[in-house]
Amino acid sequence: QGRILEKTGLCSQLTFGRYVRQGRKLGVDPKLFIQDLQFNEVPVRVYQPKATSDGRRRGIIFFHGGGWVFGSLDTYEKVCRYISRESESVVVSVQYRLAPEHKYPAAYEDCLSATILFLKNIEHYGVDPACVIVCGDSAGGNLAAAVSQTLVGRSDLPRLRAQILIYPGLQALDFNLPSYQQNRGVPLLFRERAAFFALQYLNGHALHMQEVLEGSHIPPDMRLKYRKWVSPDNIPEKFKVRGVKPFRPTDFIAEVYETVKRFCEPNLCPLLAEDAVVQQLPETFILTCEYDVLRDDGLLYKKRLEDNGVRVTWYHLEDGFHGIISLFDYCGFSFPSGKRGLDSVVNFLKSL
Repeated sequence: QGRILEKTGLCSQLTFGRYVRQGRKLGVDPKLFIQDLQFNEVPVRVYQPKATSDGRRRGIIFFHGGGWVFGSLDTYEKVCRYISRESESVVVSVQYRLAPEHKYPAAYEDCLSATILFLKNIEHYGVDPACVIVCGDSAGGNLAAAVSQTLVGRSDLPRLRAQILIYPGLQALDFNLPSYQQNRGVPLLFRERAAFFALQYLNGHALHMQEVLEGSHIPPDMRLKYRKWVSPDNIPEKFKVRGVKPFRPTDFIAEVYETVKRFCEPNLCPLLAEDAVVQQLPETFILTCEYDVLRDDGLLYKKRLEDNGVRVTWYHLEDGFHGIISLFDYCGFSFPSGKRGLDSVVNFLKSL
């Protein structure tokens, strides 16, 4: 396996990719008190507004994006500072372990463990136990959804007030949904990369990527079972006008399924959680982008939540593409829709 990584040049590719994405060290923020800590041995960075507050503040636990493979506290420093300052909330950014070195469920376990520790020590940070929110973008949105679903059963902890899912990836059954077909070659996330990242997270390698893209990794009976949740039929017609063809998966290959069957676990693919869990989820904010392969994951989850009586605020960036939030202020470049997206998150937080 290690030799495959080297042969494909993946190791050096990964190292390079992480280096490029590591983010610049920022100076002191006059409005925030920032400290690096460990929650249950998971590195976190805590952002606390310096201004005095009338009461306890909101607490936001933030999981960064990067396909479970890239990303760090530094990469998301600007985003977390912005959210903390603008919404006057305490933000805890979590540095979970990355794939392929640490496979599923390492990232999920780190995020869950850091969240539980924060919920148990909430008073210490001046946070209102009735107003804790999990938040993440892309792979971080996947982790936020998984943590949120896990915590619905915990009566010993404060109940989450909300979850914020920014263009989340929520399933790996179907890489041929309309948004995957329409945006397959749109940066910053190509269709192939989405499958590649999911496989890196699951297995630590991307063998069988082609079969997964073609849909031969899921048994027909399971495909049928999940069709009520993962299907183009559940996506509003207006999202299917741009070049979408009906898709028929290729023949099922049992040995491929053996290597990826954990894709059917809700902690990895939260869209597959049972209704009994979905019904108990907190109020949800979902941001989707038109030019994003993951758009339909967000739309499908929105429908599931609404069908189960969960209140959803949905914000759609008509001109947005995957990863745009991180580019609201990037090395002198600025994407106005990235800022609009980030401000929609801040406005939702202020409404809680």
